[in-house]
Amino acid sequence: LMALSVSVPQAAAILMPVLLVMDLLGIAAFRKDFDRALLKFMLPWGLLGIVIGTLSFKLLEARWVAGIVGVFTLLFLAQRLLFAPKAGDAPPPRWAGALLTATSGFTSFVAHAGGPPINAYVIPLGLSPLRFTGTMAYFFFVINLAKWVPYAWLGLLDARNLGTSLVLLPLAPLGVWIGVRIARRINQQLFYRFIYVGMLLTGLKLIWDAVV
Repeated sequence: LMALSVSVPQAAAILMPVLLVMDLLGIAAFRKDFDRALLKFMLPWGLLGIVIGTLSFKLLEARWVAGIVGVFTLLFLAQRLLFAPKAGDAPPPRWAGALLTATSGFTSFVAHAGGPPINAYVIPLGLSPLRFTGTMAYFFFVINLAKWVPYAWLGLLDARNLGTSLVLLPLAPLGVWIGVRIARRINQQLFYRFIYVGMLLTGLKLIWDAVV
């Protein structure tokens, strides 16, 4: 929504400190509920995506990158709807995990749209709500922390952006508190339905931002 009134890069820079605080609070809440092996696999690829995003940032139109992510998100949801997963299905191959995780780091850096690609990899793994949420909190904490130096190098961390971040910061604990309560109480099937709805809304919003 912020990208409707400011540029996508500026919106990304404003949101980064807020998201970093939310990630820290999420780690505190789910410090024992995460998949260590999965994180060890994903983090190097996510960081590679940030490097690619940094080197190509000035060559890209961020809203079109976001639009492509939006289309990908809708295609993933259509695939899950038309070909419903079954018990015993093989997990995604590691090459797909590497590609999707690197894409997540890249799109997170360029347009704060890293959620859909990483969800497309992790959702089929069938983690419990707590393990899913905890793993994502750790992953995006590292990813968002790694973006500070490149964002400063690109000149996005000016006083105006950080001032807006401080105004939004009080909302971070509330958002995490709501998420923690949901993750601790919801059953797995309903949890993933909420994830799908969130991805649908995100995908539509990203496409809207790209074309309007």
